[in-house]
Amino acid sequence: MPISPSYLDELVARNPIEEVVGQYVSLTRRSSNLFGLCPFHSEKTPSFSVAPDKGIYYCFGCHKGGGVVNFIMEIESLSFRDAVIFLAKRANMPLPDDGRPDAVSKQRDRLLALCKASAKYYHEQLKLPHGEPARAYFAKRALSPATITRFGLGYAPDGWNGLIDAMTAQGFTKEELLAAGLALKHQTKGTVYDRFRNRVMFPIIDVRGNVIAFGGRVLDDSTPKYLNSSETLIFNKRRNLFALNIAKKSKADYIILTEGYMDAIALHQYGFDCAVASLGTSLTEEHVNLLSKYTNKLILTYDSDEAGQNATRRALPMLEKAGIAVKVLRMQGAKDPDEFLKKYGADAFHSLLNKSENQAEYFLNALLRKYDLTIDDQKIAFAREAAQTIAAMPNAVERDVYCRRAAEAAGVSPEAIRIEAEKARKKMARAKRIRQERENTAVSQMHQPKERTIRYENMRSAMAEEGLLQQLAKEPELFERVDLDESLFSVPLLGRAYSAMRAQYEQGRTVSVASLGEAFSAEETAHLSSVLQKRGDLISDQAIDDYIRVIREEHAKSNMSVEERLRAAQDRANKN
Repeated sequence: MPISPSYLDELVARNPIEEVVGQYVSLTRRSSNLFGLCPFHSEKTPSFSVAPDKGIYYCFGCHKGGGVVNFIMEIESLSFRDAVIFLAKRANMPLPDDGRPDAVSKQRDRLLALCKASAKYYHEQLKLPHGEPARAYFAKRALSPATITRFGLGYAPDGWNGLIDAMTAQGFTKEELLAAGLALKHQTKGTVYDRFRNRVMFPIIDVRGNVIAFGGRVLDDSTPKYLNSSETLIFNKRRNLFALNIAKKSKADYIILTEGYMDAIALHQYGFDCAVASLGTSLTEEHVNLLSKYTNKLILTYDSDEAGQNATRRALPMLEKAGIAVKVLRMQGAKDPDEFLKKYGADAFHSLLNKSENQAEYFLNALLRKYDLTIDDQKIAFAREAAQTIAAMPNAVERDVYCRRAAEAAGVSPEAIRIEAEKARKKMARAKRIRQERENTAVSQMHQPKERTIRYENMRSAMAEEGLLQQLAKEPELFERVDLDESLFSVPLLGRAYSAMRAQYEQGRTVSVASLGEAFSAEETAHLSSVLQKRGDLISDQAIDDYIRVIREEHAKSNMSVEERLRAAQDRANKN
């Protein structure tokens, strides 16, 4: 059953877009709009705009946009209906259609309830006699009872159907256990059995406090050492970070990013409650976007082995692009934070944090370890690569400082490094300029919608159609002087938007893209938001009349025969 327009209007009115978006993005006012770093892609300069007066958002970088419902759909990975329910709960509104959720919403709720019950089951198993091996493992890892309780750690018994029997007894089905990634089905026999067996269990909890998945570690030397839940309706490992639900509440002004669960848990136990870990995958752009919502400072504490250092090198550019100031912690005498804390304690680790290297220091020190500077050829290679690193630094003072450091390390003059860095910087600038010129080649291409499924075949009419919508959105009373049918529009999407906005006006509703509903896809709503975000002409009767005239003229031309077009062109040529 579709959600009524009046309900959507009230929902949008009771969920101001600047307040909802402000819970996810740090916004700064510029004139009538608010700007911040886009939560949907990595960026260093804010290109994400919120227009409170229009009730819309738009990113000039990734071109996502829409109203408050679209924002929640995108940021929370929800369907249209689930996003409406989310916002209704936020505003303490009655749910639409007597609160009857759709099938996907019902399944999501069931899987969340199942994971919560499973976490309780695993935690209880830890306390039973057969949980002794798991308790011994946690004791060996020096985890306190308080830490075990805080993180809800547990034990999956060494059996094939312990969890299945416990959960089916509570009313959950085997199909739901399979859908939650908690059970597996034998390929030939068709029998269903527990996914996690004889493992210590780590519940994975999202930022809203829902148990969404599990990680399990073996108690012996069997493989795989760590096993995570498969991706499900409620779990995507690229979009979640272990312990972020706790770290987001920390009073620290930075987040510590570790490689594994035990490192994060150990840090919390030693008082560093701002630690998180990725979930069995390398750091992704989705992880970076998630982190950027909660901090602009981050300390990387990946393992000191080659794999950990490679992961560090991959992570740094992504974090920098998102505008996160990054430092890299280098450990000596221990391979990871867990081992370091046990050996040297919290004070030593805190001292280590204070000595963390910024990105420039990290790369230069990595180069020092890479090259043997007693050999001339390697000294030259070091200087050249160091100059490339320094060239990418945006600040002139920073470049000067690191030119001197690199020169001192290589035993060459700072001027030599500076010359090489400036050469590299000019080369980068040229490449950037060429890319920019390519992007700006054709004027018509610049005006084409960023969404490739939406094309402007008649640019003159399309620009008039955009201008008309901008005027009507600013001053809906202008509908009284507009007598057009959507069939006259050259861009079907703009024609449909015109009709929908006209219907809003005639029904006495607020004229807004934010409450257009499900009739428009996410891509279509994003494009409409981009149109309404453009500055456009000032409101005037003349502008409206000009737009209507152009739309009618271009529609008439499109219906001309070839002979009529040739005759019209000849008439224009004769007049000139």
